[in-house]
Amino acid sequence: MNLKPIEHQIKAIKKQLVEMGLMHPGSLSEQFNVCGNPTCRCKDPKDPQRHGPYHQLSYTWRGKSSTRFVRQESVAKMREKIANYKRLQELVKEWVDLSMELERQERAAQQKH
Repeated sequence: MNLKPIEHQIKAIKKQLVEMGLMHPGSLSEQFNVCGNPTCRCKDPKDPQRHGPYHQLSYTWRGKSSTRFVRQESVAKMREKIANYKRLQELVKEWVDLSMELERQERAAQQKH
């Protein structure tokens, strides 16, 4: 039984984790609003032009849900942080899967002896 490939994959995952940048849980959505001014362009009966887009970040962390707006100039960085967080979750799941497989193979090898 050769456990080296699994150990190598785990080592590669650890390397990726160390190299990750900043992260944030959640998702971004675009919001468009209608204001209360009856003469505003957003209330035009023929061609309403809503205000926006406003970017809204929604996330849950440590059991608490939060929502906040993200400035247009910060949207790209926030998208990167969200992508990093999702990648972190994927890598951790891979690591656990590999660890469980490694343990299963070690147990099988012990039972053969």
